[in-house]
Amino acid sequence: MVKVVLAAAAALVFAFAISSCGSKPKGPGCKTDKDCKAPLVCGDNQCVQCNEDSQCPGGKRCLQHSCQAKPECEHDEQCSDGQVCQAGTCKACSVDPDCGPGGRCDNGKCSKAKKCSKDDECADDEDCVAGYCLKGGRTGNTGGDASCPLQTVYFAFDQSAIETSERDRLDGNAQCIGKNKGKNVFLIGHTDSSGTEEYNIALSERRAQAVADYLARLGTDPARMQVVPKGETEPTGLGDDKDRRVEFQWH
Repeated sequence: MVKVVLAAAAALVFAFAISSCGSKPKGPGCKTDKDCKAPLVCGDNQCVQCNEDSQCPGGKRCLQHSCQAKPECEHDEQCSDGQVCQAGTCKACSVDPDCGPGGRCDNGKCSKAKKCSKDDECADDEDCVAGYCLKGGRTGNTGGDASCPLQTVYFAFDQSAIETSERDRLDGNAQCIGKNKGKNVFLIGHTDSSGTEEYNIALSERRAQAVADYLARLGTDPARMQVVPKGETEPTGLGDDKDRRVEFQWH
């Protein structure tokens, strides 16, 4: 009699399990937009605000599945009075590297190097290096004597997504890394002092990894890049907006 009861119970459990297969997932997970409560949509198997800009209200864009205010700028050329576009905002320069390869920062205003495609387009004492007219010794590298500049990239507060304003810099860095086959690169992530030490280490790693992923999509060999998270341990002394960065160092 006991065996019969146990067998019947097992059959009921099995039948319940079978009937549950294929039911709509519970909780925040999703497979399609229909699994989410409007106006949320399904992205990366989670109910989120957006997957693309068109799903955000006017004046906002989709960044990491969240509708956020559109940036003030996307390129340096959109900024006036010698300012540069960093993390989507027009800002005064603080140091020469803010002004791009061969550029100079004078009292917060940039003087940029001339763009070029060949040496003949540059002055007699300059060479065309990575698309810019540079004088000898003005490559602007961090840590090394490679033949072209590697530029620091910046991030918005508490963000690890690559801003449009930083893509030109990364495109140039990818070209530079490609021209120096015998060198590898440290991608050193940094944050400002907001948040806990543990959070900032993780955020700096996400930033550096986002840069590595972007460069890899451009064709840079991932084996040549090493992510180094530094968190808030190495502030620039130039303000929080300059601390939210990823630097490049040859090795």
